[in-house]
Amino acid sequence: MKIICIGRNYADHTAELQHARPDEPVVFIKPDTAIAQSNLPFFIPEFSNDVHHEVEVLVKINRIGKHIQSKFAHKYYNEIGLGIDFTARDVQQKLKSNGLPWEKAKAFDGSAVVGKWFEKSTLGDLTTIPFALYKNGTIVQEANTSLMLWSIDEIIAYVSQYFTLKIGDILFTGTPAGVGAVEKNDKLEGFIHERKAFSVTVK
Repeated sequence: MKIICIGRNYADHTAELQHARPDEPVVFIKPDTAIAQSNLPFFIPEFSNDVHHEVEVLVKINRIGKHIQSKFAHKYYNEIGLGIDFTARDVQQKLKSNGLPWEKAKAFDGSAVVGKWFEKSTLGDLTTIPFALYKNGTIVQEANTSLMLWSIDEIIAYVSQYFTLKIGDILFTGTPAGVGAVEKNDKLEGFIHERKAFSVTVK
């Protein structure tokens, strides 16, 4: 399986990082080794002093597809989840300043938290899903999928032009504003429709 991530899919997050609004989805990939092990802490890697949390709505692909039309994209997933794209921001900035790829900052071991999966039929309108991330009991990121620049179905259609989607692949659909650094002993909890999707302790 592979993890396909979309960057800059919320205008407010794009603005907070002082990036230009993209004309098409920004795509990068994490390997399966990036998935954090369930019920274990997230360990800040030794190579970074500035790891940020980025909460994101996730989609699990349930069939093989290539060149999928947006109007048929809904047939390729039954489950929606929530997770965190941990980012070594200091490493990322150094790489970007030198015109280099982001993988060391985005795809390191344990950088992808994948929470519980929910049947999409239980979440109502998928274009208006509310979700939030709490850090130590305080909301730090809160948004709604209605704020996406590209919807879930549009993302599936777009990425399937370049990559064959396979059963079990996971899409990270982008993060809203409010990203910030994590520190040891922080507790991060994610909620989708007020249903807890994950709880992670930082070490």
